Amino acid sequence: MKRPAQKSALRLTLVGLAAAAALVLSGCGSAAPSGEIDPQGEIKPREISWLLSRPADGGVITAMEQIADEYAKDHPGFSLNLITTPDRPSYIQKYETLAAANKLPELFDTDATPFAQKLATKGQMVDVEKLLDDIGLSDEYREAALNYQRFDDGSLYMVPFEFQLEFFWYNKALLQKAGVAIPATLDDFPAMCKGLRAAGITPIALDGADQWPLERYMSYYPFRLAGPEYVQELKTGKASFADPAGRAAAEWLYDLGQAGCFAEGFSSTGYADAQALFTSGKAAVYNIGTWELGNLATDALDAGVRSDVDYFTLPTIDGAVTNDNEYVTPSGIGMAVNAKTYDPLVRDFLSFALKRYPEIYAATGALSPTTGVETTIPDNATPLYSRAIEQAGDVGPKIAMPWDTQLDPATNTRLQQELTLLVQGEITPDEFIDTMDKTLTENVGG
Repeated sequence: MKRPAQKSALRLTLVGLAAAAALVLSGCGSAAPSGEIDPQGEIKPREISWLLSRPADGGVITAMEQIADEYAKDHPGFSLNLITTPDRPSYIQKYETLAAANKLPELFDTDATPFAQKLATKGQMVDVEKLLDDIGLSDEYREAALNYQRFDDGSLYMVPFEFQLEFFWYNKALLQKAGVAIPATLDDFPAMCKGLRAAGITPIALDGADQWPLERYMSYYPFRLAGPEYVQELKTGKASFADPAGRAAAEWLYDLGQAGCFAEGFSSTGYADAQALFTSGKAAVYNIGTWELGNLATDALDAGVRSDVDYFTLPTIDGAVTNDNEYVTPSGIGMAVNAKTYDPLVRDFLSFALKRYPEIYAATGALSPTTGVETTIPDNATPLYSRAIEQAGDVGPKIAMPWDTQLDPATNTRLQQELTLLVQGEITPDEFIDTMDKTLTENVGG
């Protein structure tokens, strides 16, 4: 992919201005602020701010900093102010506080949450479907990457900057030693775990301290049994944990616990320790995304286990309503555009940035949310790296959405607490279901 020519965009044509104004008016119900175009019809560069919840040294921010510097060379006076709060709970508090005060910056990160949908409904966010069409990028994005950002009604108000595939990484030698096979269905997990335990092997490494990894497991059975619609209905009170999909998930998680699937003390095991358990050859399975390719599919992985590591995708179940190539394929937290401050400068910068971004990001070895750009495979990569990247070309449109981005905060917190108790055998599936349905009733619509 050739780098687009850097052309000055200080002077917008009347057609461009009309398009920008039309986008704001039709997509958001709010006109662009005055004072951004001088009497000669030129954009007046200024600082644009982006409220982010991303690692400061991560690929997205690094790429966007480079792009902003390039844009500023042709637009003296322009700068991109990155307001970074990587800690997600702290970020959400800041984001919602600013939104309530109507003080959000030009760009801000958000998941497709009920809170974000309320902002969109009130006309506070630019319609990204129209924005991408306006700047000529509608056909460039992966369907799954955009679908992850959509609200339940199908509307799109966030731009993806990542694309990830979540796999079950496993150690072939450990499974062979225990005489077990990778699970063909979700129902085969308990038997696999029992076989590994009998051979003195920890079955699954899990970051229990951060809680969201266990919540991923809760989402798997309902996704296969009832599709992505189940959690959409659950969070609005149209479904319950007592429904077949919820009950099946609770019973499956309980069975995983009874089979000793997770490492002892998993509830206090952190991210790095869980990963080390797998990469050191002490655990047989590890469920994590392609953001860890650098640690799992390069020579950074311990030589003692490097040739034994492989992966499989989310197993199915009998009677599944989703396809084998549909699983957790997140495109990360999305970037929303503030309708109140959307003007020709913001449009012009986004047009430049979103066209330039895929090449820069893919060069880091990461999967771009767009097609038409080739990911650079590191020189120290194992064959698994290329295979994982190629897997992105065979991903279905339905996504097993992470529940922590779907449920309201209070219900989500209680769910995480109860899941740990369920897996540890401290409560039964019936007790789990009863508690969670009462919690859901108390918080739905909140």
